[in-house]
Amino acid sequence: MLSNAFTINRETGSCKMADEDSCARHYTAEERQEENKRVRYLQRLVDFTLALIAQSNIPLSEAQSLVAAVRNKAHQLFPDKKQTFELIYSPRFRRLIAEKYRLQ
Repeated sequence: MLSNAFTINRETGSCKMADEDSCARHYTAEERQEENKRVRYLQRLVDFTLALIAQSNIPLSEAQSLVAAVRNKAHQLFPDKKQTFELIYSPRFRRLIAEKYRLQ
């Protein structure tokens, strides 16, 4: 029976089970829509910032400030996903800045 397959800690909301997928939180359509909206916004912001750095003659310090501002905005949008930004977007910014400013 399902009730024997897992237990839920009522204080923390966490669960222990043989099948982890069964305990995944189910999001409402509104929550999914809001998350998708934030993801698209962050993607546009990153793309715009990459294009701005690549196509303008801004100094290195200003490019680094732009990257820091985008990182801060990403952390505001997704406070529990700080590592995700570092894994996905930081390498793109590092590559562009190293290439444009001839850094090694």
